[in-house]
Amino acid sequence: MTQMTRETLFNLAMMAGLILFPLWAWIADEPFMITLATKAVILALAGVGLNLALGLGGLVSLGHAAFFGLGGYAMGILASHAQSYSPILETPFVIEGTKSMPVIWLTAIISSGLAALAIGALSLRTSGVYFIMITLAFGQMLYFFAISWPAYGGEDGLSIYVRNGFPGLNTLDPIQFYGICFTVLTIVLILCARLAKSPFGLALNAARQTAERVETVGISPYKLRLVAFTLSGMITGLAGALFADLNRFVSPTMFSWQTSGEIMVFIIIGGVARLFGPVVGAVIFIALEHLLGGLSDYWHIYLGILLLLIVLFARGGVIGTLAGKENAHD
Repeated sequence: MTQMTRETLFNLAMMAGLILFPLWAWIADEPFMITLATKAVILALAGVGLNLALGLGGLVSLGHAAFFGLGGYAMGILASHAQSYSPILETPFVIEGTKSMPVIWLTAIISSGLAALAIGALSLRTSGVYFIMITLAFGQMLYFFAISWPAYGGEDGLSIYVRNGFPGLNTLDPIQFYGICFTVLTIVLILCARLAKSPFGLALNAARQTAERVETVGISPYKLRLVAFTLSGMITGLAGALFADLNRFVSPTMFSWQTSGEIMVFIIIGGVARLFGPVVGAVIFIALEHLLGGLSDYWHIYLGILLLLIVLFARGGVIGTLAGKENAHD
């Protein structure tokens, strides 16, 4: 059995688990378990977004919470105006709120994409630790802006009374909302898999390894990385909108550097540049939070020990260890 086959089988088993576990919870009438699975799927989606920049492009961003938060606030602002029947903007033309998920997703993707384009255009002029610190700075800027924005709750955040709607489905039913989130994750995973094997993905991977060689054939590494960073922000923004809809609440903590760190932890645990790395990492994170969170308020210590062991002894993450090959690009 080849290395690729082992990884592919593991990925298929992971997808089967993401289908069977919520079905079991639904049959057993355990809505809380379905909610946990939904949270894991949404956080996995955010990790898939960052993994596009980190895994393929080698861009270590500590500011991806900026896009996660923008997606969340796109949902919060549109839904809050819809529930209060007040327009967002009246001049020069009227912009109304909405409770439609597809419209909210499109708004979240566009706003996060534009922000990622602007932030990336500036941040990618640097590299290494400077890039890390600039992305972190942008995330913190938006965090403090959200805290000082009283129109939408400021530090207290913003509550949405009823979950937004999707045509033909009851989104308040946990299993149906899970189905929506799982479908979105599946579509994004398929798109990312195709993107990685496309000429753009191959060029981006080459730029990650040796930017000078890419330049010699007339391809700009800066433009490649900017496109990857923008796409990454768009996916993470979509995850933010779904996360806010799950909780029916948005707050400045969605912009915090801790959120950026958690998203990166998902990727490191599962495996950097592995397609299902963020999925595995998010599932493990949520499982540890659920199982150990009730035992101790300091359950992050155990997460830290796990992360340390992976960094020291299994740099390919869980998937890399099971596949028996550390480097996903070899």
